[in-house]
Amino acid sequence: MSINNNVSQEQLKIQADFSQKVKAILSAKYYNRAPKAYIHTYGCQGNVSDSERIMGLLKEMGYEFTDSLESADFVLYNTCAVREHAEDRVFGNVGNLKKYKEENRDMIIALCGCMMQQEHIREKIHKSYPYVDLVFGTHANYRLPELIYKKLSGGRRVVCAPEENGEIAENIPVYRDKSVKAWLPVMYGCDNFCTYCIVPYVRGRERSREPEDIINEAKEIISQGYKEITLLGQNVNSYGKNNKSDMNFASLLKEINKLDGEFKIRFMTSHPKDCTKELIDAVAQCDKVAKHIHLPFQSGNDRVLKAMNRHYDREKYLELINYAKSKIPDVSLTSDVIVGFPGETYEEFKDTLSLIKEVGFTSLFTFIFSPRKGTKAAEMPDPVPAEEKSRWFKELCTVQEEIAASRTALMKGKTYGVLVEGFSKNKEGYLSGRTDGNIIIEFPFSENPESIIGTFQNVTVTQSLNWILRGKLS
Repeated sequence: MSINNNVSQEQLKIQADFSQKVKAILSAKYYNRAPKAYIHTYGCQGNVSDSERIMGLLKEMGYEFTDSLESADFVLYNTCAVREHAEDRVFGNVGNLKKYKEENRDMIIALCGCMMQQEHIREKIHKSYPYVDLVFGTHANYRLPELIYKKLSGGRRVVCAPEENGEIAENIPVYRDKSVKAWLPVMYGCDNFCTYCIVPYVRGRERSREPEDIINEAKEIISQGYKEITLLGQNVNSYGKNNKSDMNFASLLKEINKLDGEFKIRFMTSHPKDCTKELIDAVAQCDKVAKHIHLPFQSGNDRVLKAMNRHYDREKYLELINYAKSKIPDVSLTSDVIVGFPGETYEEFKDTLSLIKEVGFTSLFTFIFSPRKGTKAAEMPDPVPAEEKSRWFKELCTVQEEIAASRTALMKGKTYGVLVEGFSKNKEGYLSGRTDGNIIIEFPFSENPESIIGTFQNVTVTQSLNWILRGKLS
């Protein structure tokens, strides 16, 4: 029985009508040109996917897109609330928008995303940034045409941040860039309530898209020429438990793997408590699924894991890792780690180091604990000084750098299938792509490099660095 609360077709029709009204107003206002929208996205791939749908709506309203704030008529920041540093960056950049608003009084400034779903953030925006015109939370993205219409027709600031658990809006137009990779959300929200994490409060409870909607979007992505599809969710492993279908994530992977075309499938993020041997088997069996599993463990100490409310222990995590290694030759394992969780001791931190050494991760996303208002961890005693946590963090990074360097050194002389993504950002005259294990590999090109961008090529590794590889076309 589905407990999803999908946006009705009637509600979507209302937004489509608002979109046409906005288009008419903009056409009259900018009669000799199309208005330009500047979009900046902070945070995770889920936010990037949200921005693609927001841009789809803006395009239907008549906007074109620009990379220049100076030429923008509409500015939108899609915000992230996962860490304090991300919030500080948003406030700093919003403060810089004041001068652009003074130079262009008709500019509309909009803020959306996870930060805007929090009441204390909305209050700060209201008091400190009076030139912000639109504020809307994660559950109101599909209502953007209505919100812009209210601003254009009424002139007042518009705030929309419904507190319900959120709805799924299907058939929203999507504006993707012209790269080779596409994001495909399969579920939204989270039911885990890890004590350090704000996501369930700003993204709502778990809700899964129906399989046919996902598969139809995957077919569309493939038909548009994208060569890599990343399936997204706050916890993709729990996909399916809240929709009409009895399909779980492992089965969904298999269905997408059956689709015609030459493309690669990736997914993130997984939660260890919901990761099953069935899912690992699916990764092993599906030829189009990358042999890379991102499985955040956060801490190697059982007491800390319990305080984090992670619902697994070190033994369970290592059991999954060892099973993956046994079923998937050369599996690439990556993870997230929090250093300095409230109450963590150095001896407990050393359990994290030992787990990292035992697993041998390809790479890690590492963070020093950042308290989030509204979470349980933000209220926990935290006696360890920031300077001490920084020393632990550096020690962890040193350990992982050594592991990464030793792993990439073993790849020298081997040949890997690589999706060529584009020109290297690190070295002129080189193209760049990623191995199946999600390791960046750069290689030189001679003539007509555009002809192989977006294709799968065999590249032989000639040089190994700590985090990336260099090679040559085979």
